[in-house]
Amino acid sequence: MLRAAVLVLLLANAGYYAWAQGLLRSWGWAPPEQSEPQRLEQQIQPENLRLGRANGTGTTPNGNANANANGGEAPAAPATPPAPASTPAPSTSEAAPASVPTVAAAEPAPCLQAGTFEKGQLDALRTATAGLPPGSWTLEPISLTGRWMVYMGRFADEDTLEKKRAELRARKVPYDRPGAALEPGLSLGRFSTEEAAERALATLGTQGVRTARVVQERTDATGYVLRLPAATAALRTQAEGQLRGLLASRPLRACG
Repeated sequence: MLRAAVLVLLLANAGYYAWAQGLLRSWGWAPPEQSEPQRLEQQIQPENLRLGRANGTGTTPNGNANANANGGEAPAAPATPPAPASTPAPSTSEAAPASVPTVAAAEPAPCLQAGTFEKGQLDALRTATAGLPPGSWTLEPISLTGRWMVYMGRFADEDTLEKKRAELRARKVPYDRPGAALEPGLSLGRFSTEEAAERALATLGTQGVRTARVVQERTDATGYVLRLPAATAALRTQAEGQLRGLLASRPLRACG
């Protein structure tokens, strides 16, 4: 009985499938067709319909309303050519840099100094610098070691001094003024030690110099350097004018 029931169910399912798919239509067994020919007849030129994206208000992109329920056709919008792509603006990094005016920084005034001045010259030095702007100059003390000189003099008069100069020039021996304390005379060299001065004197003897001798020009002492920390052109001109006599043998030079 069970096998007969299963067989009947299989045959029934097969028959229903054939009927539903219209396989038995030629025998007059088929489900009724679901069609609405009246709607197809109401369509007007369906081949001209174009699908477009709604803009959220029930209108097509050209602003016209969709076809109404009675099948009226919406007027076709003229084709709009695509807008030309705009040239992108250059980014900040690619834009040409704006010209920024540059201002040349003024060079600082140089530091100048003159010296060395001895203690006996301090009064004259302070008097000469009194007219300079306050704070524009300083006097800095330095330690001076003893100094020796190969010296000729003192001579009796200027004529004798001039004859000695002519003799030294003929022997090609350089000379210099010895300083106010040893005038009138001639310096043939200054040395930091007495031994160095004695060696120089011996060398000069081989060149025909017979009347020179070694003298101590200066003992260990304290000297002074005039310093202008920021010597503008105007300050330098003023200082050289006011200290003309003192700077004759000690011109201003760059600070060392």
